[in-house]
Amino acid sequence: MTADNQLFGLGGKVAAIIGAGSGIGEAVALGCARQGATVRCLDVDREAATRTAETITAEGGAADAARLDVTDGAGVTHAFDDIVEQHGSLDVVVCTPGVNVRKRLVDYTDDEFDRVVGLNLKGSFRVLRAAGRLMTAQGSGSIILFSSIRATVVEPGQSVYAATKAGIVQLVRTAAAEFGPSGVRVNAVGPGVVTTPLTVQIQDDPDWHGAYAAKSVFNRWARADEMVGPTLFLASDAASFVTGTLLMADGGWTATDGRFTPPGM
Repeated sequence: MTADNQLFGLGGKVAAIIGAGSGIGEAVALGCARQGATVRCLDVDREAATRTAETITAEGGAADAARLDVTDGAGVTHAFDDIVEQHGSLDVVVCTPGVNVRKRLVDYTDDEFDRVVGLNLKGSFRVLRAAGRLMTAQGSGSIILFSSIRATVVEPGQSVYAATKAGIVQLVRTAAAEFGPSGVRVNAVGPGVVTTPLTVQIQDDPDWHGAYAAKSVFNRWARADEMVGPTLFLASDAASFVTGTLLMADGGWTATDGRFTPPGM
């Protein structure tokens, strides 16, 4: 039997990776290119996106870069239209950016609420809306948003962030139902704690860092590149019948009820 080496490949596909300038987005952009996709690296930091694109081209891949702020609805639409105009299609969209303000509910300000919801939830909505219009018209495509373990479990100080990550899952499910008849799949990835610029505050606190590591059955944090495999699976034809799902990539965080091992086990 001959192995199907193209099952997880992205050859011939055009991918837009939002947040490609650092962290998970950067790792996913590199991963998509290494699987054969032509990649548009998008980030609010144009220089960072350009560095990622240059890394891809230095490896022999195809990539370019542009600035994108997902809080700008017209900008999101223009960015995707430009990709289609230049490359002829938009086959994969991955959206990774997020922001968190860690405060108890009673201390949250309206402006902080609006900031977190505006980027995490409304930004994801804008991406879904713009990509969905193009992909349903072309009759194919895969959209992958980034949710979190906080869509299902919380801790003090995570109220608004958690609400946005749960909201992303419901947006994904609704988009999957609406776009599916046109051949478009929509899914979410739910990371646990990942070593990225977003989690520097926790990484710098040994007790906090250690407590989070202990929540994984592997007793460690995830690397950004460990989010690439789950994302590529959802982007590829290997997931041709997968839509409306939240794929947890959390090292067992949400699967285990504490880390105590009973005697004799």
